[in-house]
Amino acid sequence: MAEEKEKKEQLLQLFTNMTGSTTIVEPMKKIHGTLRDSDAIEREITLIMRELLDRGIFKTKLSPTQLAQLIAAYHQGKNDTEIARKLGDEKLSKTVARARVRLKLFRDLDFKMPFDPDRMRDLLASEHTMKEISEELNISPSTLREYRHVFDAQADKTMDAYLERIMDVMEDRDLTEQMTTSATRDAFGDSIDITEAELIDVT
Repeated sequence: MAEEKEKKEQLLQLFTNMTGSTTIVEPMKKIHGTLRDSDAIEREITLIMRELLDRGIFKTKLSPTQLAQLIAAYHQGKNDTEIARKLGDEKLSKTVARARVRLKLFRDLDFKMPFDPDRMRDLLASEHTMKEISEELNISPSTLREYRHVFDAQADKTMDAYLERIMDVMEDRDLTEQMTTSATRDAFGDSIDITEAELIDVT
């Protein structure tokens, strides 16, 4: 018990030194990104998105800040409706989906089509109208437009340089999290799983 209490006290002291606070609101294993926090990363992505919008390369009713939040939420595993809620309006889910696809943040569901994708590509390359193609594929015109957005985004290279910059920022975030988590684990091993309730016992 004495050894466990000493580890708790050491862990609490580390947290206090890092944050200036003696109150822990999450398990220590969730504290990460100290070297470069998520807000700083989101601001950097916002600047990239503002540049894209200002140049007219990308058009959407979402703001640069909302687009940065969309990207961060996507990488956190949020679906389009959850991302829309995060942006403050669930009705934005379709706008979020279109922006996400345009940014090449694809999901498996984007490619689950009830027909051969090559068949749709051939029809789109023909002189058929969208109405004729939707009837041929037995889907609604609106669904056809959504699938076409996916194909267009795959083929479009105009934003690739900007998207690579965004991925570099996201990779920096991942590296920061790995370094911070690894350093904490190396120092205290299993003690990083101590929760707020356990730490209160030593304060």
